[in-house]
Amino acid sequence: MLSYEELTPPERALWDAFPEGRRVDLRTGVAEADVPADGARWGAGRTVRAAVVAALLLGANDEERSGAVAALRLVGACVSGRLDLSGAEISHTLSLEGCRLDEPVRLYGATTRTVVIADSWVPGVDAELARIGGDLDLRRSTVAGGALNLINARMAANLVVSDAEVSGPGEWAVLAGGLVLEGSVFGERLVTRGGLRVPGAQLLNGLFLPGARLENPGGVALAGGGVVASSVDCSQGFTALGEVRLPRTRIGGLLTFEGAYLDGGVGTALDCVSMSVGEFDHRFATPPSGLVDLRSAQTAWFRDSEQSWPEKVLLDGFTYGSIRSGDDSSAAGVGGTRARDEVARRLGWVRRNPGYAPQPYEQLAGWYRQIGHDDDARRVLLAKQRHRRLTLSLPARVWGHLLDVTVGYGYRPWMAGVWLLALTLLGTVVFSTHTPSAVKEGEGSPFQPFVYTLDLLVPIGDLGQRGGWYWSEGGVQWLAYLLIAFGWVLTTAIVAGVTRALQKG
Repeated sequence: MLSYEELTPPERALWDAFPEGRRVDLRTGVAEADVPADGARWGAGRTVRAAVVAALLLGANDEERSGAVAALRLVGACVSGRLDLSGAEISHTLSLEGCRLDEPVRLYGATTRTVVIADSWVPGVDAELARIGGDLDLRRSTVAGGALNLINARMAANLVVSDAEVSGPGEWAVLAGGLVLEGSVFGERLVTRGGLRVPGAQLLNGLFLPGARLENPGGVALAGGGVVASSVDCSQGFTALGEVRLPRTRIGGLLTFEGAYLDGGVGTALDCVSMSVGEFDHRFATPPSGLVDLRSAQTAWFRDSEQSWPEKVLLDGFTYGSIRSGDDSSAAGVGGTRARDEVARRLGWVRRNPGYAPQPYEQLAGWYRQIGHDDDARRVLLAKQRHRRLTLSLPARVWGHLLDVTVGYGYRPWMAGVWLLALTLLGTVVFSTHTPSAVKEGEGSPFQPFVYTLDLLVPIGDLGQRGGWYWSEGGVQWLAYLLIAFGWVLTTAIVAGVTRALQKG
């Protein structure tokens, strides 16, 4: 048990200030001399033993002072030795600002109030299984050489790591799997040397990492599988050197990567498999390095831009209620050329999905139908059939080409009318310049080139011309045969194409 007589002057000052919650400030006021990273040279006049800090927090000088709340508030000190509060029940606030701690802080399984280690240098923080009845505030601190461990911890308020720098000893700088946070994670401009790992965390008021930089090249920069959060903000220059994995996450509000940079190397830049999110802002600053995986993801509102997409995007099963690109006015195109360009961009986006998958086309077509752009929907479904054709056997591809050029797979039935008109004009012109022979002289109606051509082209019914005349000239007779063949082909294509459009379009 520590006695007052064996305390050093700075320790006595802290001891005396504790019952009233007063701050003990040991800084010199000279910025260069108060840098926490250099605190090992501060000397005895600015050194407080970790054992003294622990003793105060555990009730060594817990005198009640009228009108005061006991708290430990220390500024500009070197804390020597290990501050180990594992399993402790602490009823006082701990605040260390501008301090250097020689050894990692251990709060394993502790129950405590707000803990502040701000503007400080510390070789690690272990708060696994801790119960913190307030904030854990590490803003502007450097956690060097040891991870920030928050596995299965619970906090009644916020985790604040804004402007902090955390360098893990291995692959992970921050370990927070199973973290339950009633407040928010504030990590503006956070820098990690190693990944940030939060699988299964419950972040009731969101994860905010605008401007953060997570570095784990060749590994995982952000691992958030199964996270439940109100919102996730990875915007304003957020940078991930390594994969960002958010599979099976449930985000009630906004997930944004606006202005972010993702570098997944040759692997996956962003994994959102089976994710569910209210609003998804996918407008990166530059195309991600590595593929983006959105398979089976769901979002009510989706927004992207032309620089959002890498060469490969996995879209099979991705569903959205509304989609926007760039500025809102280009939702599905606002008429004319702009609308056509927007559909072309969307089809280019779908074609980034490796191989042929029908669902992305059907989803996009369904969105266009939903907003009343039926022509655009048909254009998407036509593109789907053309993509599918590449996967078929040679005979099926030939038949597909025939359906395409004649009726656009049933999505452009007017093309059949164009073919019919062109062939009718051809036949009428050719037959009007030649004289046929009657099958039976003096019987039947007079020869009419226009009606005769229609009689050849329309295989159903009889207009009384086709069976009453024949040609002695071989070239004209072959044209008649070709018109009959084209008539059957057009009729078959129309029936097949329209049937497909009615069944699937």
